[in-house]
Amino acid sequence: MSTRFYDPTGQRFGIPTYPRGLAPAGLATRSQLRELGLRPGGQEPAAQLAWATRSRCGGAREGYRIAWLYYIHLARPVRPMTPARERALAKALLARHTCRTCGELHEYCLPTSLGRTCPPGTGCAVDVRLAA
Repeated sequence: MSTRFYDPTGQRFGIPTYPRGLAPAGLATRSQLRELGLRPGGQEPAAQLAWATRSRCGGAREGYRIAWLYYIHLARPVRPMTPARERALAKALLARHTCRTCGELHEYCLPTSLGRTCPPGTGCAVDVRLAA
């Protein structure tokens, strides 16, 4: 067992910290709560999981990632989807698929890196020299 992230008293990291797989029973991450149909419900994180990561670009730089842990017994049920929230979600998703320049609807979400406009070579982004 690596003791690098084992700090159950919170003395080193300021909050109880555990390596993956060693968190005490009764604590869960947001994802785990969601699988149980729960949400944190306003409670502060009780502890955290930490694990080492490596650079994606192949460098020697290493870091670590964390995930907050919440008490399951204090978690609340996920709020049900109301018709108004469902309409708002549909409207937001439609906006992510619509080009801001020409209004063309795409079957995929347009990347924010392109300003939510048509990707190069499609829709309004077709080079006018090629179109002539």
